[in-house]
Amino acid sequence: MSKVVVLIPARYQSSRFPGKPLALLKNKTMIEHVYQNCAKSGFECAVVTDDDRIEAAVKKFGGKVLRVNDDVPSGSERIALAYERFYEGKAELVINVQGDEPLLQGESLKTLAEFHLKEKFDITTMVRPRKNTEEDFKNTNVVKAVLAEMSGQCLYFSRASVPFDRDQTSVYDWHQHIGVYSYRPEALKAFVKAPMAKLENLEKLEQLRAMEMGFSIGALKVNSILQGVDTPEDIEKVERYL
Repeated sequence: MSKVVVLIPARYQSSRFPGKPLALLKNKTMIEHVYQNCAKSGFECAVVTDDDRIEAAVKKFGGKVLRVNDDVPSGSERIALAYERFYEGKAELVINVQGDEPLLQGESLKTLAEFHLKEKFDITTMVRPRKNTEEDFKNTNVVKAVLAEMSGQCLYFSRASVPFDRDQTSVYDWHQHIGVYSYRPEALKAFVKAPMAKLENLEKLEQLRAMEMGFSIGALKVNSILQGVDTPEDIEKVERYL
């Protein structure tokens, strides 16, 4: 397979959960769970951080750390800088895995990369088919992806309950977005240099910036049940899965 690098942005400060990457799950830090799962993909992995505590924790379990101390607004900007400084011209795909996804498995990343390399999409991501009868369909914290089924290309992302069934007579699949992205390097570099787009600002979903820029986003359907960690209360949920 062509060169693929997995970059895991991790910062200490968080308005809802300060120190989140170092929170313990089954006696291991969350960032260790994430890193070790990603490493099972067989790809080169690195945590990208600006924090001494996170760097020390990753080195303690033998992980690779890339320091990017720049003051940037998001993890996407941080991994773009890491790519330009450490991997420019050396990777065909850059996969961005959030440091708060301890249940994401390396095999899923391997499948995502294989899917992306054989397709022509600028960016690929993951979605999970679900039924419109599930309560999460109405949950604005759960992001929905609208797909073109024939091509696998994403048409839109929204916090709203989309697609909308006007007749309200059928049970159908909707697609929950899983926030893992595989970028072609040129798409990643152009994306982070572009200003915030109108739809991105409305929905507070940065992938809409890429769509407004004209980038194609493909979606790999997976059945994995993931539980990200946004607040301290999510720790117990993840530990039940673990």
